[in-house]
Amino acid sequence: MCGRYTLSTDPATLATAFGLAATPTVEPRYNIAPTQPVGAVRVEGGERRFVRLRWGLIPSWAKDPSIGSRLINARAETVVEKPSFRTALRLRRCLVVADGFYEWQRRPDGGKQPYHIRLVDGRPFAFAGLWERWADPTGAPVETCTILTTAANALMATIHDRMPVILDAADYAAWLDPERRDPVAVLPLLAPYPPERMAAHPVSSRVNRPSEDVPELVNSL
Repeated sequence: MCGRYTLSTDPATLATAFGLAATPTVEPRYNIAPTQPVGAVRVEGGERRFVRLRWGLIPSWAKDPSIGSRLINARAETVVEKPSFRTALRLRRCLVVADGFYEWQRRPDGGKQPYHIRLVDGRPFAFAGLWERWADPTGAPVETCTILTTAANALMATIHDRMPVILDAADYAAWLDPERRDPVAVLPLLAPYPPERMAAHPVSSRVNRPSEDVPELVNSL
């Protein structure tokens, strides 16, 4: 799964990496958690734009918005079948922008050791995301998202049996293409990322607390 991640890359680098129409306003974050606003890229008017979405997808038909807290991730293997996700998979795909994420390894004593995982070259990357627009009781729109997950690659398997879907930069256009509405055309993109391009190191359990959001969290123990 993916329950916490980081984004501290400077805005100009993000604009170049994701082909954005404008340089985004982004504050460095070191412990992004579910229900918080997150940065994502989607196509609007034929251009890639950086937007803010709430992490935890609320389907447009939902009666109770608390469902979003349970839909922070969508499994790639079943996303086509799930009513909460299948329409968004066809029509509302996005890139959730990150430069690292956390996962917890179960220890023999029953405790959990957090790890920070990033790309070897340190560049920013994109999780495969889906987004939805829900209307609150006043009719105001609430835009939310979820992050797709897949089976762990060889590196991640030493920590956890799942990992977020990290898209190759060459696949951003295909994932965002609004004309690709057949899931068969995009499901092959939801594969484990090559383990040799990733690195992981253990970090302090301070990251367990969402209120902790400082650069030191990503430092190796």
